[in-house]
Amino acid sequence: MTKSIVGELRSQEILRARVESGVAPEWVRDHWTTFREGLLGERNGSPFPCFFGAESVANGDPLYTAVPSMTDKDALLDLGRTLLEYLDRWQDHSERASLVTFFKPPERPLTESEYHDSLWHILQFLHVHDPEPWPEDIPTDPDDSRWEFSFGGEPMFPTCRAPFYRTRKSRYCPVGLEITFQPRKLFETLNVTADTDAGQHARDVIQGRLEEYDGVCPHADLGDWGVEGDREWPQYMLSEDESQAPEECPINVTREHPKSDLISDVRRPIPSVRHAR
Repeated sequence: MTKSIVGELRSQEILRARVESGVAPEWVRDHWTTFREGLLGERNGSPFPCFFGAESVANGDPLYTAVPSMTDKDALLDLGRTLLEYLDRWQDHSERASLVTFFKPPERPLTESEYHDSLWHILQFLHVHDPEPWPEDIPTDPDDSRWEFSFGGEPMFPTCRAPFYRTRKSRYCPVGLEITFQPRKLFETLNVTADTDAGQHARDVIQGRLEEYDGVCPHADLGDWGVEGDREWPQYMLSEDESQAPEECPINVTREHPKSDLISDVRRPIPSVRHAR
């Protein structure tokens, strides 16, 4: 029964039902509980900074998966297959359907540095086993302002929550690593990219809420994709302690393709994520 959540793509409705019925593993329950409370609750009298994310969770828009390891090859291959399924289905599910990924917590507490290593190991693994070529219009140099992690031919913004955050509680998860994958098309659909008035207004509102919610100034690495001088990769997992964060992007991206055939580009036949039980 745990396979109905772990290693699969599921709607929020199904995830919540599995958690409330006691079917989901305890670590999935803990992830869901803290994730929902974090996005829908308040801190310092302020709501969660990203109002798009909060509204999407309130409306049941996201899709979810749970991954039983941050390092196991088979678990990460399953993540790659699930991510491909998500890219096929998210727009039919909801225009705000990001993919929220819960990872089973490690056996021992990890340092901030180890969480950075874990994130980039996962993204590098996905890149190496990506069945689709790196998009032609996305640079391979992470220091280019138009670089963005891509998978399945789609540029996307993966943002993390993790246990090591002490002050930036908007990024804090007490359980383990969480990665929310958001395709660039999602931001374009909502008309909130950096080159639009709506996008700039959204950024101003979010940064104002960030300062209230976290009680500290917005992180210096926050920026906009495609804006000269801004880099996207440090924003995926913002640093709490700069000495533990990577100085250079720890991913090696090439256009050489294919690198691996372990993730098939054949999508697994699964029922609708909205109604599957």
